[in-house]
Amino acid sequence: MRVVTTLAWRNLGRHTRRSVVTAGAVGIVVYLSLLYFGLGGAAVNSLYQRLTDTSGHVQVRQEGWRDATRFDATLLKDTEALRETVSGASAQHMERPVVVGVLNAPALLSGAERSRGVSLTGQDWPEVMVDRRLEGGTLSGEFLSGRGGIVLGAGLAEALDVAIGDDVWAYAPGGSGFGAGVFTLVGTVDLPDQATELATAWVGLDDLQEMVAPDAVQRLEIHGVNLTRLDKDVVSDALAAELQGTLENLQVATWRVLNPSTVRLLSTIDPMLFAVSVLFFVLAGLLVLNTVYLSVMERIHEFGVIHALGAGDRKVLGMVALESMFLAGLGTAVGSAAGLATVAGLSDGFRIPSLESYYASFGLTPVWYPSLEPHQVAFAVGFAFLTAILAALWPAWVASRLEPIEAMRFHV
Repeated sequence: MRVVTTLAWRNLGRHTRRSVVTAGAVGIVVYLSLLYFGLGGAAVNSLYQRLTDTSGHVQVRQEGWRDATRFDATLLKDTEALRETVSGASAQHMERPVVVGVLNAPALLSGAERSRGVSLTGQDWPEVMVDRRLEGGTLSGEFLSGRGGIVLGAGLAEALDVAIGDDVWAYAPGGSGFGAGVFTLVGTVDLPDQATELATAWVGLDDLQEMVAPDAVQRLEIHGVNLTRLDKDVVSDALAAELQGTLENLQVATWRVLNPSTVRLLSTIDPMLFAVSVLFFVLAGLLVLNTVYLSVMERIHEFGVIHALGAGDRKVLGMVALESMFLAGLGTAVGSAAGLATVAGLSDGFRIPSLESYYASFGLTPVWYPSLEPHQVAFAVGFAFLTAILAALWPAWVASRLEPIEAMRFHV
């Protein structure tokens, strides 16, 4: 076996350039596959982050809020003690958790001459949440810094025919507050998604509570601001389970429960990545097949001599198969190292400035965080190696079945 291995290794050096090109092709396929998986992971992480930026990682709501027919039935009232409980539990599971109270109310917004019905959003606005809600958009003017201000989507401001500094009247009857208020337009947001832009109307939580529900919110959102990758989120389910055990009369749900359609979408990305990557490996296998077959054709006379000296079919087949294994192994090792290094280098996040608005129009964040799962690395390495070996079986079988006399008479 040692002699066969030595001959297989030396045979690669007979056509160094061809061997390097073949091993390089395998390496490039493995590299591109890992990079492809990493970018697929970045897309998953981007959807995950956009989703959790919008809804939080965990929400606390009234039981049965989805089926409630009255606005009052959706409210969490006297929330100070509830906030303390939620904040304490969150700190046990997350690094730098942010608890945000959110209140939404159907309202009629009016400028001097035009009006439009919207869902008016009032919430706490810690700085980190402002930055996340504005990613992919451009703020004109300033954000909410005190009482009495409102920020509108640029399209909505245009529809109302209001400019920064103008008054905007809001009417939201049906609650337990004043039911109306007047705000000063302090900023407008130009968002990539026009539909979202036309529906964006943000005010401070205190202002909206005064209008529709004093001291109440509809939900508490828990945001783990350091959780930017789905594969690192191992705490949302545990936090939700702990809170549900403590808050028995309320509903605690993770982002997965709140957004089942997006979760189903995320589950389809991995199979699509694997299906496309198989095409890469088939191309690499064809290249290995071509290289090994040409090598066999050029050495038919040599194989005839080896057979005549007593080498059996299995030794010849093993020698040719080992050549393919060496090519595949070298290419896979180099490609894996380069691919893992590239993904690791980009894992802290990268952005392509010219495509930020394009990404945002599909609900993706402008900052991408590539990631790889162990099974993806195993698939890329294992399948590349297996494809290369399978591609060499036919040339190896041809070499092992040669008749010694006929093979020694063969000349290329």
